[in-house]
Amino acid sequence: MNALTRADATRMLNKVPEVTLFFWIIKIMATTVGETAADFLNYNLHFGLTGTSTLMAALLAVFLLFQMRARRYIPWLYWVVVVLISIVGTLITDNLVDNFNVPLETTTLAFGLALLVTFIAWFASERTLSIHSIVTSKRESFYWLAILFTFALGTAAGDLAAEGLQIGYANSTLMFAALIGLVTLAYYGFRANAVLAFWMAYILTRPLGASFGDLLSQPLVNGGFGLGTVTTSMVFLAAILSLVIYLTVSRKDLRAQPAKETI
Repeated sequence: MNALTRADATRMLNKVPEVTLFFWIIKIMATTVGETAADFLNYNLHFGLTGTSTLMAALLAVFLLFQMRARRYIPWLYWVVVVLISIVGTLITDNLVDNFNVPLETTTLAFGLALLVTFIAWFASERTLSIHSIVTSKRESFYWLAILFTFALGTAAGDLAAEGLQIGYANSTLMFAALIGLVTLAYYGFRANAVLAFWMAYILTRPLGASFGDLLSQPLVNGGFGLGTVTTSMVFLAAILSLVIYLTVSRKDLRAQPAKETI
């Protein structure tokens, strides 16, 4: 690789994948792993919330540093960060609810406001919220902060719907899937703003994944399928690994040039 120019030092190739069907499949599975892996480490391995949170936060910090230092999109590295940030986002909400007795209604509202503030600051600084223009470290920092809050918000909203409002895991999964369907219809059928539709779908996939993960892993007496956190986590991690290897080889999710910036 040729030596970096001064302009290259602040601008990079786009750091996130093209938004394809593969993107959404892996994203939903990553959110499911975020829910089940956090429970596995916390309960099955008896790390406890504090130990699990410390370990996962440290791992996220290491891999996020590598991701931020990379000059281009690297599939395995990007998706490792997504999985880890999904787990950490889950743990943030779980800590607030279980250790500090913060109601799910409060955490849902708080993370919703935090995400809104992040978007406002991002747009005020960069004049775009498009993920097709993640070509500077500042934009990538806003991107990952927004992602963290979507995971924390999604965990809180998913738990609030399934447990707090007693809708149940199956009904919550169907409800959030239907909401994503409405966003998809608005985008393809009514030409809704692409950036707005993306972020709405991204936010909704988190409670979908959380509810689906609980549906699969929770015991039958709690309304789940009883697969357990170990089986659920391993199956989805294997599926994510297979898809990431495929994308690394095929490069089907690689965006060659940043798209025209829109809000």
